Amino acid sequence: MKEIVIISGKGGTGKTSFAGSFAALANNAVFADCDVDAANLSLLMHPEREETNEFKASKEAFINQEHCVRCGLCQELCRFGAVTDDFQVDSLSCEGCGVCYHACPEGAITFEDVVSGEWFISATPFGPLVHARLGIAEENSGKLVTLIRNKAKELAEVQGKSLIISDGPPGIGCPVIASLGGASAALVVTEPTLSAVHDMKRVLEVCRHFQVPALVCINRFDLHEKNSQEIESFCAEKGVPLVGKVPFDRVVTEAMTKGLPLVEFSKGETAKRMCEVWEQVAERVG
Repeated sequence: MKEIVIISGKGGTGKTSFAGSFAALANNAVFADCDVDAANLSLLMHPEREETNEFKASKEAFINQEHCVRCGLCQELCRFGAVTDDFQVDSLSCEGCGVCYHACPEGAITFEDVVSGEWFISATPFGPLVHARLGIAEENSGKLVTLIRNKAKELAEVQGKSLIISDGPPGIGCPVIASLGGASAALVVTEPTLSAVHDMKRVLEVCRHFQVPALVCINRFDLHEKNSQEIESFCAEKGVPLVGKVPFDRVVTEAMTKGLPLVEFSKGETAKRMCEVWEQVAERVG
């Protein structure tokens, strides 16, 4: 089983557009939306949910008013100011550190799991999709990414699928690390802007550190030819394969507004370039 993770150094480079088109072009694959903080691959894949599950990754303090003697120790020790004047816990301020729970002399505080979001298994026209939705202001997305990847692998094994395609998160933080570990290859989608070039170099270092083979594609390459050339030169110098350059085209936005992968919506030049990128990635991953 092979796993391709699509990532980027910064957000907005077009990862989901690539993931959606790859889904339409791939055969015998399972898909995972690992960008759980802004999951939108489902917008292009029209999933029908088959399974819904709660995701619990954080804890929150609760004060039992019958046992509380209002000594004020929890208020004194809480550095986040989560204990109110009437000795209730403000759920938005509580960070789940557990100090009040361990310090309460009356044992009036409980420390309970809370639902941070949901994860789903869905059927799509292109194959099974594992995706998730975090609650408002919830964190722990690295743990949720790992859960999504593991469920995608289990699903691929049960259904005899040979490939997993993951729409990964941007940046170099915990969610990206959780998306990369053990992957067969990472496709780094970048664009010819100064911030994107800078962040591409950082995420390539993360790939190198975790020994995940990296490939690079330049999206909207014709917006700044000089920066695109800099990316090409950097990849050549570092021995990172450049698997394609996709031009800026408003048809990509039109496809998104219709809720379709680009290669399903258009047969034009840009869609052909996207197909060529997929062929290069598929060939290198084997």
